[in-house]
Amino acid sequence: MLDKLEHIKDRFEEVGQLIIQPDAMSDMGKYTKLTKEYKDLEKIVNVFDEYKLVLDNIKSSKAILETEKDPDFRDMAKVELDELKEKEAEYEKELKQMLIPKDPNDSKDCILEIRSGTGGDEAAIFAGDIFRMYERYAEKQNWNLTVLDLTFGSAGGYKEIISTVSGADVFGMLKYESGVHRVQRVPTTETQGRVHTSAATVAVLPEMEDVDVQIDMNDVRKDTYCSSGPGGQSVNTTYSAVRLTHEPSGIVVTCQDQKSQIKNFEKALKVLRSRIYEIELAKHNEEVGAQRKSMVGSGDRSDKIRTYNYPQSRVTDHRINKTVYNLSDVMDGNLEDFTSALRFAENAERLKNSGMED
Repeated sequence: MLDKLEHIKDRFEEVGQLIIQPDAMSDMGKYTKLTKEYKDLEKIVNVFDEYKLVLDNIKSSKAILETEKDPDFRDMAKVELDELKEKEAEYEKELKQMLIPKDPNDSKDCILEIRSGTGGDEAAIFAGDIFRMYERYAEKQNWNLTVLDLTFGSAGGYKEIISTVSGADVFGMLKYESGVHRVQRVPTTETQGRVHTSAATVAVLPEMEDVDVQIDMNDVRKDTYCSSGPGGQSVNTTYSAVRLTHEPSGIVVTCQDQKSQIKNFEKALKVLRSRIYEIELAKHNEEVGAQRKSMVGSGDRSDKIRTYNYPQSRVTDHRINKTVYNLSDVMDGNLEDFTSALRFAENAERLKNSGMED
């Protein structure tokens, strides 16, 4: 671990020199990445420096115990050594956590896509419930959630609803939500009181910028049409809604939440970048054989990840076998029980794979 930390410190000093070069800002994409790397490394280096100071003091205390004859001095050295050993253990634990390979997308904003699955009208209603759960969770985290496009279900809820979520560590917190969410309850349309099982799929994609994903606009067909649904006087009177079709991949993105066609185009383009990134990342992982097998953070939208059982007020996350009996709280946006447990499980797995686990 010490060798790895020394290499990190060397790289920290190297990056520090690169960002102060006269031509450093000539390539803003590269400069932005370097400044982010510098800030990330700085946190580790600061703790590492404190850790090395503790190690030096431990050596000094041990030297006193080996050479000092005075009982009082020896007692003081023993007390100090015990305290230093505790600090050493704390710093080691903190540094191991810091050295766990991190997802570079964790700090990005995200695209949140929710679609009704099996279950007809009830699935669309459940998709609406799931959306409101994330909407409330976003409020509690002081995030900003903006709906880009939606299709209402015939009996309520949504067949599909797509939104952006922006704020601190959004993707890092929400990425575990990708997959199939299953509900077990008596639908409002059920006349005999039978429990039905329905599902909604959730996809969480990191929001990509120009520097992350390059799109040849010659490959993109842009169509405009009148917005539908609530939106004021401009609805059905101006061609503000935008549909983008990426012809090589067949991906279609629509956005109609803004009155401005330009703003809708910009938002649709962000969603398109994120979806293209998801496809390219899957191809890359398959080619190099490095696709992570962890069910905690695989992000595969076909995986059944969670069941919401209304008769028993039970919510179960199948990836970590965690069950809580406070369904109403969870549906009200209190997801911390699951998000913290999922992050802990993934960090433990990464720590194990990094070879630094005790």
